[in-house]
Amino acid sequence: MRRRRFISLLGASLAASPWAPSAIRAQAPGPIRRIGVLIGLSASDPAGQAEMVAFREGLAALGWIEGRNLKIEYRWPGFETDRMRAAARELAELKPEVIVTRTTPGTLAVRSEIATTPIVFVVVAEPIESGLVQSMSRPGGNMTGFTNFESGVSGKWLELLRTVAPQVSRVALIYNPKTAPFAPVFMRDAENAARALNLELKPTQVAGQNDIEAAIRELGSRPGGGLITLTDAFMTDNRDLIIAMTAFHRVPAVYHNRNFPRAGGLLAYSADYPDLWRRAASYVDRILKGAKPADLPVQQPNKYELIVNLKTARALGITVPTTLLATADEVIE
Repeated sequence: MRRRRFISLLGASLAASPWAPSAIRAQAPGPIRRIGVLIGLSASDPAGQAEMVAFREGLAALGWIEGRNLKIEYRWPGFETDRMRAAARELAELKPEVIVTRTTPGTLAVRSEIATTPIVFVVVAEPIESGLVQSMSRPGGNMTGFTNFESGVSGKWLELLRTVAPQVSRVALIYNPKTAPFAPVFMRDAENAARALNLELKPTQVAGQNDIEAAIRELGSRPGGGLITLTDAFMTDNRDLIIAMTAFHRVPAVYHNRNFPRAGGLLAYSADYPDLWRRAASYVDRILKGAKPADLPVQQPNKYELIVNLKTARALGITVPTTLLATADEVIE
């Protein structure tokens, strides 16, 4: 009896100790904290699900275990702005302590409904240009977070397209202005890079699947066409259609997200999105412990990755240079 009591007291002492492992401390009794997550993708999207796994792993490493001392309210409204605003209103009514958002439109939707709750954004491009923060080092207001690109990456996309497909002479950069309000900034850098590479760049706005089909059909109607997709939730949601159309019309394309080449696209150069979510967990942790978003600087990606699908390259008649393959983070055979 005394032995059982000693073990019980020892366990309680360890759990309360500041040097105890986070997993033990997480089991200590206390209030369950609540956060909200608004993801600008559909719940069936494997990319979004993989990102949420990374987010929960990041939280767990800091002692926040979903279902034990943390409750996460998820909302998956897809890319449509009206549904995003409705989801943001639902989260506002739940009064979470922190809200984490994915994509620029999703973050704007939450900001329109919530004035004071701390917000941590992830996978957002150009947060200053989008009016989300005052500066990267001192965001101000109630939000901060992690960007997925800076606008100069559009030049890198064009360089990669020219490297794998030297015959390309005209490039459509497609985007949906509703889900990519930051597009003008990316376009300026892309136009400068296109002039340096002697490429004809055609900014192409799309609002639906018919527009996507028409844009890619036009590229394939004569030689020299190439495609770049802007970092845009609408593009991600329609990646299967884009990949199918570029394959059918034999149009080489460079994408903004690792899940395009994994689904059959030619290649992608992108930030490591799951890594951004793991890092976002650290900001949630700090805010739950009393930090203010205004004092947490907006951070840019630490890791970029190049993924090449060789099977797709062969189908398009493209020989990927060995120098490029040597620098790739992932090569899909």
